[in-house]
Amino acid sequence: MKDLDLHLVSIFDAVMTEGSVTKAAERLALTQSAVSNAIARMRVVWDDPLFTRHGRGIKASARAQELWREIQEPLAAIRMAASPVRFDAATSTRAFRVAVTDYMSGSLWPSLRQHIERHAPGIRVLAVPYTSQETGARLRDNNIDICIGGLQHMGDEIKLQRLFREDWVCAMRPDHPLARSPLTEETFLEAEHLLVSLSGDPVGIADAALERAGKRRRVAMTLNNFSGAPSLLLSSSLIAVLPAGVVRTHPLKDQIYSCDVPLTLAPFDCQMAWHTRYDRDSAHRWMRALIVQTCNQIWTAG
Repeated sequence: MKDLDLHLVSIFDAVMTEGSVTKAAERLALTQSAVSNAIARMRVVWDDPLFTRHGRGIKASARAQELWREIQEPLAAIRMAASPVRFDAATSTRAFRVAVTDYMSGSLWPSLRQHIERHAPGIRVLAVPYTSQETGARLRDNNIDICIGGLQHMGDEIKLQRLFREDWVCAMRPDHPLARSPLTEETFLEAEHLLVSLSGDPVGIADAALERAGKRRRVAMTLNNFSGAPSLLLSSSLIAVLPAGVVRTHPLKDQIYSCDVPLTLAPFDCQMAWHTRYDRDSAHRWMRALIVQTCNQIWTAG
């Protein structure tokens, strides 16, 4: 690739990352006119409009999104090869955008923060909403750095690492009538259920299992976060099917009664996902290792 092409690619990447000509110019220490001129050349070279005005920023075309995905891995490799500076956690001011549920952040964040305060005080960890359906696209578009959750294969450009395996429990208040004897499928189906649904869909893993058997339960209430579930269970006659760690790592864990779910529910792997463009990024590798280490401490201890 010619030097001019590499220069255009670098500017293109900055514009895509920032979503703004002005911010891209500031990031690259260039004038806005220089970036605008580069965009004009890109449009000729790649035979596509690439960007259109959108509010105060710009909107990338489908072709621009496709090009950006294609250049990420080779561009990261070039930057790694050209940069002799090694990552130093003690002095770094890197920010990591991590898509995560409130259950995971509630468990992980305290330990992560303790380590960061001691060893990497300039590092920032920014939690963003978790939506498993959009994870792949958000990683490809560089909107997030890492995602943590019950994730599945999202293509060869998205890497997955298993953090721990999670089982399911049925949770309720300790003086609930169903806590007095072993929970059966019959009494389970007769109960009023709380469903934690991050997407708002009133159907969960237990409902899918019941549907396969031609049965249904009554979801009387839904909640869009895990942290509020124990308090709601303690103040009501609801029961809930939850990942075991939600109860085990919650401040109210000693007040919640939990038992096996009287259904066949397979455990799931909680995984960490990132884009291959960051495979060799030393700062990213440091953060991933810290997440793995912290998860091992929390979940192995239990």
